[in-house]
Amino acid sequence: MIKFTNGYILDKDFNISKMDVYVDKNRIVSVGGELAADSVYDLKGNLLMPAFKNAHTHSAMTFARSYADGLPLHEWLNTKIFPLEAKLTAQDVYDLSMLAFLEYLTSGTSACFDMYYFPEAMAKASVDLGFRTVMCCAVNNFKESVEKLEEYYNTYNNYDELVSYKLGFHAEYTTSREIMEDIARLVEKYKAPLFVHSCETKSEVEGCIERYKKTPTELFNELGLFNYGGAGFHSVWVTDSDLDIYKEKGIWAVINAGSNCKLASGIAPVTKMMKKGVNLAVGTDGPSSNNALDMFREMYLITATQKLNDNDAAACDADEVLKAATIGSAHCMGLYDCDVIDEGKLADLTVIDLHRPNMQPIVNITKNLVYSGSKDNVLMTMVNGKILYDNREFVGIDAEAIYARAQAVYERIKD
Repeated sequence: MIKFTNGYILDKDFNISKMDVYVDKNRIVSVGGELAADSVYDLKGNLLMPAFKNAHTHSAMTFARSYADGLPLHEWLNTKIFPLEAKLTAQDVYDLSMLAFLEYLTSGTSACFDMYYFPEAMAKASVDLGFRTVMCCAVNNFKESVEKLEEYYNTYNNYDELVSYKLGFHAEYTTSREIMEDIARLVEKYKAPLFVHSCETKSEVEGCIERYKKTPTELFNELGLFNYGGAGFHSVWVTDSDLDIYKEKGIWAVINAGSNCKLASGIAPVTKMMKKGVNLAVGTDGPSSNNALDMFREMYLITATQKLNDNDAAACDADEVLKAATIGSAHCMGLYDCDVIDEGKLADLTVIDLHRPNMQPIVNITKNLVYSGSKDNVLMTMVNGKILYDNREFVGIDAEAIYARAQAVYERIKD
């Protein structure tokens, strides 16, 4: 049993408190109690908080970090990314995902919601490293199939405690109506939520309206894909009608401000979503379009772009964005068991170094996390009760070997 003591905690009500927290095996067993512990983690006046959950990413796309910058989404995908992806093997996805996991840990992130290929490789990497992964299928007209989607759903929801799987497909513009209808039947069969890229660019929405006389959200809703909830990754060019559907069906808007800024895709109407009561989560998108996997940067960009978009310095409360990046993302991913610091919850935790210039003076810790916090402040990341990153060093992980394997993949597949 580990006792975390002598510091602050971000408690289950998102207040800053001073209480001891006890972790036994992979669960939090006491908050504020007094138990006998095998070891003591002295927080030294720092902050213990629930780890971030990255609610939309493509981890293995570390192969194309800084490879194809300066292009809009569809040109970027079709001329640069898809040709390289075609060369990837399962072992590549394993090695490239390992690299992404290291980056998540340095950002205080304990879990990712990953949409990519070769799920067996991704699941094995997750278990081997000890990282928590929720996977989502990227079926479209060119890769995977509805039959494979169902096989993956049943396999990886019974694979390991660190791995789970959700129904999903890539996007409307890459997927035929027939495939979407078949996926809708799976949604109904399993009474499961559905996750998809949606309304990321203006041209995507215009193309869908041209094809179907409906926005992507309206089309998905009509087909029954959202009957049991789910999420729209990006959700930038959403209409008021779309947001009504999000609210009615409990759809999560997963905001990816860094990627959307870099690809000039637009700014999601987060303030409007907040006012309407739409569920909000935060993700980085992939490391080839962001190009970082940094939840601190995402939180800052969400708040800053909303203030600019609304011409209102008071827009988009920082505390709400912090909740979206932790509790919101966890719930979007189905991780209700590791969302907050509370007794009985899984121990996915991070320690934030408050003894850095950017966190001083201590006036408002939660706002400091969003407005001035950075990866430099992450001291420790624990996943499922196991410390994988401590004192800014990886624990029991040969990072240099992972870097070398990822570099070798890039050298082999590059043009």
